[in-house]
Amino acid sequence: MPDEQPSSTPERQQDTGYDASEDWTAKWTNVFRLATGRMTDEGSLQWKKDRDDRNEEADCAKCENNRDYLLQYSPIVRFMREKINKLGGDLHNENIRCRRCDLPQSGGFEKDYGILLCANHLRNQGHTEDTLAHEMVHAYDHLRFQVDWEDNLRHAACSEIRASTLSGECRWTREFWTRNQWSFTQQLQECVRRRATLSVAGRPFCKDDVQAAKVVNEVWDSCFSDTRPFDEVYR
Repeated sequence: MPDEQPSSTPERQQDTGYDASEDWTAKWTNVFRLATGRMTDEGSLQWKKDRDDRNEEADCAKCENNRDYLLQYSPIVRFMREKINKLGGDLHNENIRCRRCDLPQSGGFEKDYGILLCANHLRNQGHTEDTLAHEMVHAYDHLRFQVDWEDNLRHAACSEIRASTLSGECRWTREFWTRNQWSFTQQLQECVRRRATLSVAGRPFCKDDVQAAKVVNEVWDSCFSDTRPFDEVYR
């Protein structure tokens, strides 16, 4: 009789630290291993994927409830929706969609699709509000300034600067409590520049983060000071 081959599951657990079992002890074991650094990057990615698989329906339902509430009651969302409507656009619960996202993003805007909210990456209603406001700035810019999203990095960089500035995602409390950014001087500018550069670097026609930073710097002065449709930075 040939020697028995070891099970692939224990080997995988030993390699990555992730336990794919579905019993309740595995859940807490994985949380403990993740918190104490005993899970590899591969194991962490698999844990997050399996968690998102289990929670997809509940995450999307929560996202949709938050979206509907914000469309009705959020001052910044209602304001942006009104301004977009005046430009001929129309954002509503049919083209603001909650979906599961595999990429590390909280949302997105596509001119022919509308707004995407990544349900599995949104922590709470406040995070959803910031994300929705960010994408609504992109929608406003698309209608107001005829942004060339496909081929013009300067256009994309300018809209990313404006979206991070105006949405509230770079206010000091958000940076301090959720991103461990503790700067007290030039905090808003540093956050906007950092997030705009990351977004531009992720575009398929951007070569690398060096080019992204260069383009953001080129349009910084005019785009950071442009608060339309607000009179000033709202949040």
